Amino acid sequence: MKFKSFLKDKIFQISLIIFAIITIEIFLICYPYGKFIKIYIPIIILGLYFISIIVEYMIKNKYYKNILSILDKLKDKYLINEIIKEPNFLEGKILKEIIEQIDKSMLENVNTYKYLQEDYKEYIEMWIHEIKIPIATSKMIIQNNKNETTKSIDEELEKVENYIEQVLYYARSNTVDKDYYIKKSSLQEIVNECIKKNKTTLIQEKISINTHDLENEVNTDSKWIIFILNQIMQNSIKYRKKDIALKIEFFSKQGKDNVILYIKDNGIGIRQGEISRVFEKGFTGNNGRTSDKKSTGIGLYLCKKLCDKLGIAIELKSIENEGTEVTLIFPNSSYLVR
Repeated sequence: MKFKSFLKDKIFQISLIIFAIITIEIFLICYPYGKFIKIYIPIIILGLYFISIIVEYMIKNKYYKNILSILDKLKDKYLINEIIKEPNFLEGKILKEIIEQIDKSMLENVNTYKYLQEDYKEYIEMWIHEIKIPIATSKMIIQNNKNETTKSIDEELEKVENYIEQVLYYARSNTVDKDYYIKKSSLQEIVNECIKKNKTTLIQEKISINTHDLENEVNTDSKWIIFILNQIMQNSIKYRKKDIALKIEFFSKQGKDNVILYIKDNGIGIRQGEISRVFEKGFTGNNGRTSDKKSTGIGLYLCKKLCDKLGIAIELKSIENEGTEVTLIFPNSSYLVR
């Protein structure tokens, strides 16, 4: 707060004081008082008033500067009301009371939306579990009535299952800490489970899978990692070359402080200028726009979001028309879910 601005705010009061002094001086002229009295009275009035202004400025300036300093350092700025001290001047007390009321109102609104979000999430999860029943029934009917038509229907049902699973994990992505279990998990078992989930497509499309050096163990929740790997594999299958058989390779390396899992394919790759944006929500890139496979731009975004929650780094390298490599970096040390 600048002193000049503070004085401008006091201009009306200063004008009244000056008017009062002029009025007093006019009255004093009518009486035979000495010059000392006539000079002393306006000086003492102005002097005391300006001293009070300076003291007031110093108190308020110190208080507001302290608030701004705390606010600048505070990550969660809405907590400012819990930190600032009770001021010793009326305007500050009124301001603090207003902040308290705003804070209370904000918490009530947050709790309302939090409840609505939880209610919606519960409904989505319930709907997903319910919709799985007719899908499973449909797949059983297909198994008992195999022909070219039911084969095509089965392929489409697998896509539906993948999208449903994506919705489920998206709904849970903000509450990973309430639905995870960290333990020593074998990368070989995780990769095998992911391959098993896609076995029908892999067989039908004659996709070659190469796994090696997967003896390493990692500290993670295997259920969430299987989902992440499944999204990566689905992308490889979706964006494969039409004239060359798709090959997907899984292998791992033990680092000094981590274990790195590699997923490589020989698909159509990604343009160099788009690689930095592949984890953005809704980004489909040139492949998503020109491919006959519809892209939502959610898969890799969700992978990145879940990896961040689980404390795992995810990176992607790609060369257009040559292939893509995705790496998951698992830290050796224990960690807290962020």
